[in-house]
Amino acid sequence: MPTLHAYLLPHPPLALPAIGRGEERKISKTLTAMDEVAAGIAALAPKTILFISPHATVYGDYFHLAPGEGASGDFSRFGFGDLKMSVEYDVEMAAEIARTAEKHGIPAGIKGERDPALDHGVMVPLWYIRRRYENFKVVRISPSGMPPEAHYQMGWCIAEAVGNAYKNGDAPVVLIASGDLSHALADRGPYGYAPEGPAFDQILCDVFSAGDFQALFDKAAPIRDKAAECGFAPCIMLAGYFHGTETESRLYSYEGPFGVGYAVAGVTGERCETIAPDAFPSPVSPTALARHALENRVLGRPASLPPNLSPELTGRRAGAFVSLHMYGNLRGCIGTIAPTCDNLALEIMQNSVSAGLRDTRFNPITAAELPHLTYKVDVLSAPEPISAPNELDVQRYGVIVTNGYRRGLLLPNLDGIDSVEQQIMIAMQKAGIHPSEPIELERFEVVRYE
Repeated sequence: MPTLHAYLLPHPPLALPAIGRGEERKISKTLTAMDEVAAGIAALAPKTILFISPHATVYGDYFHLAPGEGASGDFSRFGFGDLKMSVEYDVEMAAEIARTAEKHGIPAGIKGERDPALDHGVMVPLWYIRRRYENFKVVRISPSGMPPEAHYQMGWCIAEAVGNAYKNGDAPVVLIASGDLSHALADRGPYGYAPEGPAFDQILCDVFSAGDFQALFDKAAPIRDKAAECGFAPCIMLAGYFHGTETESRLYSYEGPFGVGYAVAGVTGERCETIAPDAFPSPVSPTALARHALENRVLGRPASLPPNLSPELTGRRAGAFVSLHMYGNLRGCIGTIAPTCDNLALEIMQNSVSAGLRDTRFNPITAAELPHLTYKVDVLSAPEPISAPNELDVQRYGVIVTNGYRRGLLLPNLDGIDSVEQQIMIAMQKAGIHPSEPIELERFEVVRYE
């Protein structure tokens, strides 16, 4: 079994002297530690470096691996467009990771991406590594909007893929979990001060000092949102990378003078356990199910019900709406007020395909558009009649208006819909009901998955 090597590295652009212009000296411990890590990587001479970056293309319902032969990027977002970097991708290793994840039912793949440019989550660590070592290819992996358990399992899949590729010796691969810690350490910081900020960072420092990855789930996960961090998901994937492994870990440094926590840490372990985590594979989410149905239909592949569906999807019937967005704009929306299929999973799959191919307001979705879509699923409660508009609330309730055979529906909590009167008017317009005509009203609630 191969020996695995991984590091947690921060990614503040000011760590680059051309950007920091002297400010980088305030995080001198961090920069010294990053250089020490770079020297250690050079000594390992890896063939491939795997970067997990929270600032790459991120999707809510699957783990994205950057496609193509390579990519370039610059720091124009930070006012330094002349500072540019390029990488060559390890296409074979990316494909092996995707195959391994698919084998275990983890939603992951190599697809097109909204923005193929390198992000600063990759480029800042890359700059330090290249000062010491350059002869390597890159795989760029994104976290997702899925639960921590799924990130842990994806980390395990990455380790299995590395083991598959290098069965007979040490793996010339290094994993970089790129992430800053809390952004809420001080009033002058990006998100002001929150007590959960220093607490979160202390937990992460303890995790890497002692190698106690369980604390990520038990202690860090409950406060991560209030801590305003961007390194939790990469750290969970790093932890999964070492599942079943006797590890040695080291915290090289920690500091946060700008109100943001920067930690540098390293983990090494001999991979000896090939049994997947107990919670593996994770249940398929409603949005992942919608993506599964539409992508397979557009690509001409069968789209049967996937395994490992939750009882919530297979054990009940309900109406559901599927909304597709591309670059923030609506690209299709179709739904059913009442259930028409044997279970909610089939309802979502049917309506996802209809939203993509049969919404007459739009052209059918093409294969080229699939990587750029985001999905929203609204599961409807049973509608209930109401006697007056004052029984509505645009944030909580959707509305159904009826006049004879004409019926219009509007979902709750939509951008730009601020009043009950506006909500009813739009629903009437959708049904072709004139404002002077009488209507019957119904309301419903939704559970929304995005």
